[in-house]
Amino acid sequence: MGELLAVNISKGGIPKLPIERGDVTEAGLVGDGQAHAKHSKLSRALSILDIAEIDWLKSKGHAVGPGALGENLTVRHVIAEDVQIGTRLLFSGGVEIEVTEIRKPCFVLDSVDITLKEVSVGRIGWMARVVKTGRLTPGEGITVVAPEAEGGREGR
Repeated sequence: MGELLAVNISKGGIPKLPIERGDVTEAGLVGDGQAHAKHSKLSRALSILDIAEIDWLKSKGHAVGPGALGENLTVRHVIAEDVQIGTRLLFSGGVEIEVTEIRKPCFVLDSVDITLKEVSVGRIGWMARVVKTGRLTPGEGITVVAPEAEGGREGR
């Protein structure tokens, strides 16, 4: 089972800073701003990153931590190989989200380290839409449900 380590927001851009709990609407986390219009889509309401990827980047000399790469949700044990488009993450507090795309690094990461765009390809997490709104609190458990386990929701 996965775990929610941090809920992160900002007025726009990075870093996103951890908060005690976050209210989730269809549009994403209340109080979280987007610096670029391309992020303001329901299919991209939340960004998720596993701490294993942050730890890997740290091992390569990058000064990063939860929220530094712009993710809304920092998680543990949500393994990249297990996540594909249509995967659902069910949080123990009731929030449910569905992965809609693999997150791609962009120029915003240059403010952290000019090399991050290249080294983080395939290691920067996912974007997701909100299926069920509610409140997220660090420490919640996460159940990962594959698309085929739900009757093939891929592409939805």
